[in-house]
Amino acid sequence: MPAAPRPVAVVAHGSGSTADFVARAFAEPLTRAGVDLVAFDDRSGDVEVVADRLAALVDDRGASLVGGVSLGAHAAVRVAATRPWLTGALLVLPAWTGPAGAVAALSARAATEVAEHGVDSVLGPLADQGWVGAELARAWPTYPLEVLVAALLATARSPGPGRAELARLTVATSLVAVTGDPYHPVQVARSWAALLPAATLTVLDRVTGARDLGDAAVAGWIRARTGSPSPAR
Repeated sequence: MPAAPRPVAVVAHGSGSTADFVARAFAEPLTRAGVDLVAFDDRSGDVEVVADRLAALVDDRGASLVGGVSLGAHAAVRVAATRPWLTGALLVLPAWTGPAGAVAALSARAATEVAEHGVDSVLGPLADQGWVGAELARAWPTYPLEVLVAALLATARSPGPGRAELARLTVATSLVAVTGDPYHPVQVARSWAALLPAATLTVLDRVTGARDLGDAAVAGWIRARTGSPSPAR
């Protein structure tokens, strides 16, 4: 008798990132949890576009989990809030709630700098910023310049989930934030955790690479499913 198919998680990357980041972050921890990963790739930077395509892929693959990083997390909220039959949501580095504001403006500033000075000139000063600089140096050169600029500008205009939408997300949810990240303030993740009916929040003080985020997200989802308390709230 054939084995039952394994559950599937569809996870979206953030603006200016790639599906490769998602694979490196989530594939191994999800596999340990008995879940197969589909790393969703959309380089529009527009939350409406990302959410629509993410929802279609979740439905097409019969996924039981949905997730995302940064803008991908914003899109994942929209998908999970309308699909209460899912077993969970993995929300890593949420950036803002509601209308795009000061944090979103950082994306517009980055777009302007890239358009005026080129990718290499912008990446140079970021080389000593640990894992963030390393990930941008890996991802941004894979974008045509005009596509990267357009994606960052689209992100700067994209609203985040509203408070009412977050309150409708009833599935077991894992939130992950990192201290000292101006693009993804910890207070945003804390406010989301307070609104979500079934969420854990993990705040990392140190990240060495993508896997740290994936490990924390999957562990938090397991805690959310079992009703265990969050280690950082």
